[in-house]
Amino acid sequence: MPHLPSGQINGRGADGSASSTISASGPKKSPPAISIRAFLLGLVLGTSLTLTLFTFQQTFNQLWRAHFFLATLSAFHFLEFYITALYNPPAATTSAFLLTSNGYAYNVAHTLALLECISRNYIAPHYFPERIYLHSFDALLPAHGAARPTWLTLGFALLLIGQGTRTLAMVHAGTNFNHLVQFRRKEGHVLVTDGIYRWLRHPAYFGFFWWGLGTQIIMGNEGCLIGYSVVLWRFFKYRIEKEENLLIGFFGEDYVQYREQTAIGIPLISWSTQMVRKY
Repeated sequence: MPHLPSGQINGRGADGSASSTISASGPKKSPPAISIRAFLLGLVLGTSLTLTLFTFQQTFNQLWRAHFFLATLSAFHFLEFYITALYNPPAATTSAFLLTSNGYAYNVAHTLALLECISRNYIAPHYFPERIYLHSFDALLPAHGAARPTWLTLGFALLLIGQGTRTLAMVHAGTNFNHLVQFRRKEGHVLVTDGIYRWLRHPAYFGFFWWGLGTQIIMGNEGCLIGYSVVLWRFFKYRIEKEENLLIGFFGEDYVQYREQTAIGIPLISWSTQMVRKY
């Protein structure tokens, strides 16, 4: 994907604990536009959650998964703006919702995920109970109709961990969080290694990666789960390697040592970044 939501290089390390300047150009604040976006996201969230509960009560009606996906998307985009407004008010513009700035591939990916889930419900409504659950754990978990929630448990866990980690990254970064990659170190900012950055050096990337996979597991999308895994991994591998070069340029040996003491949390990417130059 050419663009994905992520915390970028910044003073508190929203992703990478780096300092940078914020571009002078960009969208301006517009209270009416912000209000409309927040209202629509809230409307979609409330409607989707209502439909999720309604369809969940119907045996073999797996459309609740599609409704729930829309609810999680609405919550994600609202939180992107809300957390920014709380901890980085100057950056609380319409673009902070990330509704139109992630590129066409982002929208195509989510559209395909919805289509896979919805089409499967109509073409093979009994597919989910037969294929998407781990039967070896069935006896340990309560059933809902004919479907037991083994995979759902994993999906929800990844979704909550991913969203929680990303939100914490934005909170800890505060006024230094930026959704755009920055290429210059902001004067007076230092390398931050506390809070969530004590363990993860790219927590916003970690969060979105696992959030994305969690949504596809919940939806039962085998095709999109594979697609999301490959595309997100390739995107973050490239992005992290690029940013770590900048971070080493900003902080030198301090960042090299910090990198050796922390993880990325995305499979194989920690290994691949060992190829990044040290200076």
